[in-house]
Amino acid sequence: MKFAICNEIFQGWKLEDVLKYAARIGYGGVEIAPFTLANSVNDISRQERQRLRDAASAADTAIAGIHWLLVKPEGLYLNHTDTAIRAKTTTYFVDLVRFCADLGGKIMVVGSPKQRNILPGVSPEQAADWALETLREPVKRAEDKQVTICFEPLAPAETNFINTAADAIRFVQRLPSPAFKIILDVKAMSFETKPIPQIIDESWPHFAHFHANDKNLKGPGFGDVDFRPIAAALKKKNYNGFVSVEVFKFEEGPEAIATRSLEYLRRVFTAESPTPGSR
Repeated sequence: MKFAICNEIFQGWKLEDVLKYAARIGYGGVEIAPFTLANSVNDISRQERQRLRDAASAADTAIAGIHWLLVKPEGLYLNHTDTAIRAKTTTYFVDLVRFCADLGGKIMVVGSPKQRNILPGVSPEQAADWALETLREPVKRAEDKQVTICFEPLAPAETNFINTAADAIRFVQRLPSPAFKIILDVKAMSFETKPIPQIIDESWPHFAHFHANDKNLKGPGFGDVDFRPIAAALKKKNYNGFVSVEVFKFEEGPEAIATRSLEYLRRVFTAESPTPGSR
């Protein structure tokens, strides 16, 4: 199993320093939030992209992919009622595919709950149709670039559009492509009615990335979620993608979050497999 960590945890750090530190303590990859680098990926030159890719290679770690895709620039929206806004979002998604590939990344996580909420007067069916229309061309480009776009189901407290893994699978299956999958996130799955190992079992092979965190918004091992049955369920499916640490509360500081999360993940993923079924 490969472990990665998201770079926004390291607030104020240069990306090359994040890459070096992550590699030194044992992570195999770093997942990047583009808004931490620039207002728009189009502001990042070809030379700078190559420099960052070379920095990852020199650190002997991978750039796993990108997430928090629509935070910046402003004015993007996956399923907006305005055709022009959706078209602008499509164009930027294509730019993101190119950016991800230029860095050597393989995964794009479509979370961005505030840029996908179903707007007043819009039905869930219409919202889904518009979202698929927005993503159709980016998915084609992702196929060409060997990048996988992963749609993320999120809890109802975050968004009213696609809240369960089953809903996300039905959504991506409407646009059949090896470059269009889902991602599973422990925090989000903690708010579903099914046990997390069951969700993993039922979602395979439709997910291509995995976020490790706790429902308390901190890292794995920082809360009550028991990752042993989660690890067992992933190993049962022979999942060989990244398990990427993504947190939303940073008070422990980046070094403590990174080291303690990795220590916990290594411990539970190498432990004797328990009987799946707990949360």
